[in-house]
Amino acid sequence: MSRPLNFRQIEAFRAVMLAGTTTGAAQMLRTTQPSVSRLLAQAQQACGVKLFDLDRGRLRPTREAKDLFDTVKRHFAGLERIEDRVAAMRRSGSGVLRLACTPALGLGVMPAALEEFLQRYPDVHINMQTVGSQYLREGLLHGTYDVVITTAALDDANLSLRTLHASSAVCVMRPDHALAQQEAVDVGDLNARRLLVLNADDDVHQQLRGAMLAQAVQPQGEIETTYSSTICALAAAGNGVGVVNAYIARVFAGQLAIRPFTPQLPVKVNMAYPAQIAPSVVTEAFADILARCFEAFGAGEPAERIAATPVQS
Repeated sequence: MSRPLNFRQIEAFRAVMLAGTTTGAAQMLRTTQPSVSRLLAQAQQACGVKLFDLDRGRLRPTREAKDLFDTVKRHFAGLERIEDRVAAMRRSGSGVLRLACTPALGLGVMPAALEEFLQRYPDVHINMQTVGSQYLREGLLHGTYDVVITTAALDDANLSLRTLHASSAVCVMRPDHALAQQEAVDVGDLNARRLLVLNADDDVHQQLRGAMLAQAVQPQGEIETTYSSTICALAAAGNGVGVVNAYIARVFAGQLAIRPFTPQLPVKVNMAYPAQIAPSVVTEAFADILARCFEAFGAGEPAERIAATPVQS
């Protein structure tokens, strides 16, 4: 009655097929020639078919042995892929970092953070998507992203949040605009001006609306758009005045006049993870690098930096 082949017997069979001799197989497996011969005999007995015969003192594989070797090669190829994957994980914690952020952060702080990250983890494959805030929560909950970075609130019991940085919104306009002559812009200065605004569900927009309502500010007209980057581009072209986060304003610093805005409209940058999955080594490393980049961004500015520690889970 035949017995199932065990791994050691399969390994010995593969080594003999590759080396051509039991002596060569023993060297490959770092064992002795008698041990390989014994395992080979056991493998042949377990198979119940003849795998080798002797031809002038040398082993000669049978057709059955060649057919079996084809299957064994495929099996070991799979094992080698597993070993390669484990080696990559050992080097970097994971081979892939899937992240998403708002377009403003994708243009602002993210490039510098990725540059530093790739210096430390050059073999990691990065998939970075820039999408609207409404899609970030959905992507996390459906497993599309490992981590998301946003200035929007992501209150959800299924997410763990980490606040990286806090700042205030700024006012942007073309350098030759009348408001550019001021050191700061007050909400009252927006009266009778053409205003560039974000969609109604944006946090900065809602705060701005509240401040305007409190002082009965009536703009001359409005251009509503989805992204802060579009507001900056429109402002640079002289289409009006906008209030945006400082991260995207800095990207357009060469084209815009950027002024502090009062009352202060707080902007917090949050990093979110799925609560049920522990972040990988590379995700944690990226979070630390990103926190340092925000610290560098805020150096010397009035914006307050919040320590990058978990604040909600």
